Amino acid sequence: MSRYIDQKRLFEEIIKSKEKDELTPEALSMLILIANELSKVLKFKYEEDKQDCIAFAIEDLIRYWRNFNPEKSNNAFAYYTQIAKNGLAKGWKKLRGRTQNIKIININEEQGLSNI
Repeated sequence: MSRYIDQKRLFEEIIKSKEKDELTPEALSMLILIANELSKVLKFKYEEDKQDCIAFAIEDLIRYWRNFNPEKSNNAFAYYTQIAKNGLAKGWKKLRGRTQNIKIININEEQGLSNI
């Protein structure tokens, strides 16, 4: 059970949002809170990496929020938590892939460019 999100309230806000076909401000706030809270269980060397991963999670939450089916489950919290986890992982994978492919280039006036 979540200590930072009222699961019943999240479910109600998602139902309201589905009726309007637009996230209510409260629902959006709760989804952002889920992404931020999940990021706290991960360790990041750089704050920018953490913020990038959170952005991926929020993007996925906004992209896929409509897919929650209240006829199949009333546990919207678990559904959106999983989307946020996947978004954080997607962000990390993209960041990690980018940092693993970085090559250091040494600029030496006498030798020109050389890879280290």
